[in-house]
Amino acid sequence: MTASTTRCKTAAKSRIAAVGAIAVAGTMLLTACGDQTSSGTKDSDTTKSSSAPLFAKLPKKYQDSRVIKVGTDASYAPMEYEEGGKIVGIDPDIAAALGKELGVKFEFTNGTFDGLISSLNTGRQDVVMSAMSDTKARQQGLDDKGKKVGKGVDFVDYFTSGVSLLVKKGNPEKITSLDDLCGTTVAVQRGTIYEDTFKAQAKKCGSDKLKIEPFDTDAEAQNRVKIGGAVADLNDYPVAAHIAKTAGGGNTFEVAGDQTDAGPFGIAVDKDNAQLRDALKEAVASIIKNGEYAKVLEKWDVKNSAVTEAAINAGK
Repeated sequence: MTASTTRCKTAAKSRIAAVGAIAVAGTMLLTACGDQTSSGTKDSDTTKSSSAPLFAKLPKKYQDSRVIKVGTDASYAPMEYEEGGKIVGIDPDIAAALGKELGVKFEFTNGTFDGLISSLNTGRQDVVMSAMSDTKARQQGLDDKGKKVGKGVDFVDYFTSGVSLLVKKGNPEKITSLDDLCGTTVAVQRGTIYEDTFKAQAKKCGSDKLKIEPFDTDAEAQNRVKIGGAVADLNDYPVAAHIAKTAGGGNTFEVAGDQTDAGPFGIAVDKDNAQLRDALKEAVASIIKNGEYAKVLEKWDVKNSAVTEAAINAGK
């Protein structure tokens, strides 16, 4: 009971103790106080709402917290990387645009790439947004050998990219395609689709063996190429191009050959969280329509990676 309600009821009782006419006034006063209390409750409920156009589409959990927790591997500039103590890049900028449509804040937490889906399945994160390729294997929870390793995830696709080889500046081994890697050593980040690509190429190489050295982070794989321990790293085209442009002032690496195997990146969502998945799909469609999506891609010079519509599980 609030102090104002107590005062109203006390005042009403004193008037009832007087004469009948004043008692009527007291009753009217009590009714008025009741109206004020009801109005206060409605105002409190209203503060939980949002003017964001898609706020009502979210599960109540996120309406209450106003936060969506995002797992990422912040070592993939320009997609996501750390700068000045913050995680920045294409994915955080797209997430910020989605947040405006949904009325929530996307909070990014850094982790190793091969642990991101498990952090989603255990509930530590609500989504994964980390330049993650949407594949049937990930949708179904399968490893590269087709073995079931989890329940899988759903993807809301928002970006498209092919893969490119990153080699030392000057390309001393004259690498122009995956076939040129047979008989060499390559470096790659563990648990990525790029490791799967190298494994598939190793089978094609047969007796002319391709040795694959996996690392926890792509930065480690890049360093292996830099010091000459491996001839190439494999990465998404925007990432590889950014590394070649910025590392060592543009004098450390270069992109070799054309980008291949273009496919979608997706925001990974637990399969039991379909309402959140669908809300994210609507938000992606909304920022494509209102132009905020194009602004982000133009800022990072990756307009050729744009999707024209939102999709769920469009990867192969």
